[in-house]
Amino acid sequence: MNELLVLCAIGIVATSGLGALPFGTRSVTGDRIFAAWFGAGAGLGAVAAGRALAGVPATPISLPWQVPGGELAIALDALSAVFLLQICLVGSLGTVFGLAYWSAREHPESAAQLRVFYGLLVAGIALLLVAKNAVLFLVGWEIMALAAFFAITTDDTDAEVRASGYVYLVATRVGSLFLIATFAVLRSLTGSFSLAITGLSGDTAAGTAIFACGLVGFGMKAGMMPLHVWLPGAHANAPSHVSALMSGVLIKMGIYGLFRITGWFSTVPLAWGLALFALGALSAVLGVAFALGQHDLKRLLAYHSVENIGIIGMGLGIALIGRSLQQPTLVALGFAGSLLHVFNHGLFKSLLFFAAGATIRATHTREIDRLGGLIRQMPRTAVAFLVGAVAISGLPPLNGFVSELFLYLAMFRSQTLDLGAAGLFVALGAPVLALVGALAVACFAKVFGIVFLGLPRAPQPANLRDAPPAMLAPMVVLGLACVAIGVVPSWVGPLLERSLAAWTGEPTSLVGLAPLSTLSWLNALLLASLLVFGFALVSATARKADRQPTWDCGYAAPTPRMQYTASSFADGLVELFSHVLRPERHTALIDGPFPRPSSFSSHVPDLVLDRILTPVAARLARGATWFRWIQRGTVHLYLLYLLVTLILMFVVWR
Repeated sequence: MNELLVLCAIGIVATSGLGALPFGTRSVTGDRIFAAWFGAGAGLGAVAAGRALAGVPATPISLPWQVPGGELAIALDALSAVFLLQICLVGSLGTVFGLAYWSAREHPESAAQLRVFYGLLVAGIALLLVAKNAVLFLVGWEIMALAAFFAITTDDTDAEVRASGYVYLVATRVGSLFLIATFAVLRSLTGSFSLAITGLSGDTAAGTAIFACGLVGFGMKAGMMPLHVWLPGAHANAPSHVSALMSGVLIKMGIYGLFRITGWFSTVPLAWGLALFALGALSAVLGVAFALGQHDLKRLLAYHSVENIGIIGMGLGIALIGRSLQQPTLVALGFAGSLLHVFNHGLFKSLLFFAAGATIRATHTREIDRLGGLIRQMPRTAVAFLVGAVAISGLPPLNGFVSELFLYLAMFRSQTLDLGAAGLFVALGAPVLALVGALAVACFAKVFGIVFLGLPRAPQPANLRDAPPAMLAPMVVLGLACVAIGVVPSWVGPLLERSLAAWTGEPTSLVGLAPLSTLSWLNALLLASLLVFGFALVSATARKADRQPTWDCGYAAPTPRMQYTASSFADGLVELFSHVLRPERHTALIDGPFPRPSSFSSHVPDLVLDRILTPVAARLARGATWFRWIQRGTVHLYLLYLLVTLILMFVVWR
C-alpha cells in the first residue's frame, strides 16, 4: 500500500507543472493549479512516509523492465521515509512560497518553465528514494540532476546564473560517473543490480572501491568539502524557493546515498568511519569560516549548507566507527544525530532561504552591506529569520540543539568505551563542533544585526513592506516545526529507532542513551521564559514616554556610515582563518594633505573553485590552443588521423 501511494505521488508531482500550462504564461490561476496539484501529490507521499515510520510493513513492488539490468523494483522503508517526508513538506511549502515570490504575472517568461522542472525535480528525488534497482536509481538521480540544472538557470539571461548552472552541470556529471562506477563494482560483486542487499564485507578491494567511489559521487552531490565547488554559486543564483529545496532536500540525497551504501556491509573497516568523520569536520569548520567572509546573503547561507553537511558527515562517521569496533552505543547515537540533523537542517535552512528570498524580493539586492534596519518594515520576516538563525546555530530551545546533542553525547561516551586511538579521534570532534557552533552564532549575529537592525545603509524602495501571506505562511510552518522538535524531542525517538533498524538490520533502542524527556521540559521552560521576557520587553517599549537622546560618546549626529559593515564585523574571525580563506582586500592609497575620497572592499573567493579549479582550467584552455593546427577542416586529413591511430593500435597490441 505504501509503495502504491508513493508511485501515485511521483506521477502527480511529476505532471504538476504540465497541468498548469493550459492557463497561459501570465495566469495566476496556473500558479494556484500547480500548487494545489503538487500539494495533492506531496500529501500522498507524506501519508506513505508516515505509515512507514509508524511501522506499517512494506509491500515491495517488482515488475519487469526491458532496459538491460533494469527492474521496476520499489520499496519504502523507514530510512527512505524520513527523506521522503522532508521532500514532501519542503517541496509543497516551496510551491506556496512561489505563488508570490515567482508568480506568472511578474515572471511570464520563466514561471511556466520553473513549475515544470520544479515538479520533475521532486519526482526524481522521490523515485530514487524508493528505487531498489541500480538502473532505476540512476534514472531518478538523472531526472533530479537535470531538472535541478534547469531550475537553477531559470533566470538564464543573467551571465552569473548561467555560469553557476554550468559549474553545477559539470560537477553533477562527474558525480554521476563515480556513481556508475559504484554500481558497476557492485554488479561484479553481487551478480545483479539489486539494491536490496546486505551482508557484504568491507574488508575486500571491491568493498573499498564501492565506498571510495560512492564517497566521491554522493559527497559531491552533498556538497562536502572539498567537493562543494558547485554549491555556493547554484544556491546563490537560483530562485529562493529552489535554493530552499536544493539546500534543504537535494543535497541530502548525497547523504542518503552514503547511508545506503554503508548499510550494505556487515563488516566496516575502521578507516571508513575515520575518513568520513575527518571530512565532515573539515567541511563543518571551513564551511562556517567561508560563510563568515561572505557579503552575498544567499551565498552566505549556501556555505552554511557545507557546514551542516559536515556535521551530518561527522555523525555518520561516528556510527561507522561504532560498527567497526562493535560499539552499538556509538552506532545509535551517531546515526540518530546524523539523521535527525538531516531533517532539522531541511527545516531551518529552508526557513532561512524563504526569509532571505522575501528580503531580496522587497529590497532588490542580495548585498548585506546595502541592507539595514529592515526589522521596522519587515518585522515578521525578521522574526522568521531569527528563528532559523537560532536553530542553525544549535542553540536551545530549537531543533538544531537536539540533533547536535546526540553527537556531543556520542563524543563524550566514546571516552567511557575501549576504543583505543579511535576514541581520542572521536573525542576531538567535541571541540570542533563547539567551535563550529560559536562561529555560526557570530556569523548570524553579523547577518541579523546588519540586515535587520541599525539604520538603512542604502536608499530603500519606496514601497518596502513585509512579505505577503503566501510567503509568510511557509515560514510560520517551518518555524513552528523547529520549535516543536526542540520542545518535544521525545516524539522523534521511535522514528529514529525504526530508521536505525532499517540501516543496521537489527532493532536498536535509544532509551537511556539521550535524556530526551528531561530535555523536553527544560526546553519548554526556556521557551516560556523567553516568551515572557519578550512580551514584557515589547510592552515596556510600547509605552508612551518622553524621548531623550542617549549618551553618544560625542557623536551628536550618527550616520549609517558609522555602523559596522559585513567586512568590519567579521574581520577578526576572517583574519584568524586567513591562511585558508586568503581574503582579497582592495583599498586606495591615502596620501597628501587633502586626500581624495577612497573606498575599501574585501572579498573571500572559494578555495577550491576560484583558487584551484578555475586557474587550472584556464591554463589548460590556453595550452589547448597550441593544438588548433590539427583541426584543418579537411575530411581527408581526418581519415589519415584515423589510419595512423589504427596502425599504432595494431603495433602496440599485436
